[in-house]
Amino acid sequence: MSARRLPDAARWASWVVLVVVVGAALGIGASRGGAPPSAAQRAQSVDAQVRCPSCEDISVADSSASTALAIRQLVVARVRAGQSDQQIDAFLVSRYGPGILLRPPDTGVTAWVWILPPVAVAAAVVGLAAALWRRRRMSVPAASVADRALVDRALAERAAAARVGTDDTPAPRRDTGAVVAP
Repeated sequence: MSARRLPDAARWASWVVLVVVVGAALGIGASRGGAPPSAAQRAQSVDAQVRCPSCEDISVADSSASTALAIRQLVVARVRAGQSDQQIDAFLVSRYGPGILLRPPDTGVTAWVWILPPVAVAAAVVGLAAALWRRRRMSVPAASVADRALVDRALAERAAAARVGTDDTPAPRRDTGAVVAP
């Protein structure tokens, strides 16, 4: 029993389907979390995303400054009051300004920071694939009759030179019609 070989298009299609299925499975698996986080875990998560107002580029969770301690207590109180993470962030932004968040928002103009890199990578991959596909499809031009005659003549001259001797003097050439000055 011999194995039947699929055409190139069917093989590519099967690979594309495989990549899509694996990608979808990984996306679904990554999006499903476990149990909902506890109040302490939520507070810690918010604290890790808030910049300490009196420190430079340190989160409230990592700072020991008095302002960081006050913000951590404020976050814990608001989590216990039932506010969402977005509501807590909005309160902190209203009180301290947008610079309080370590991660810029993913809406408005700052959305381009999150959108452009994946788009650029996808465009580069598509461009590279198209260039490789075009290069693979390029046909090699066939040699003309004159080109073949030129190659045959050069091979014949080389063979004649090899028969004449092993010295480095070239074999005599045919007259090309050019006039040589004495």
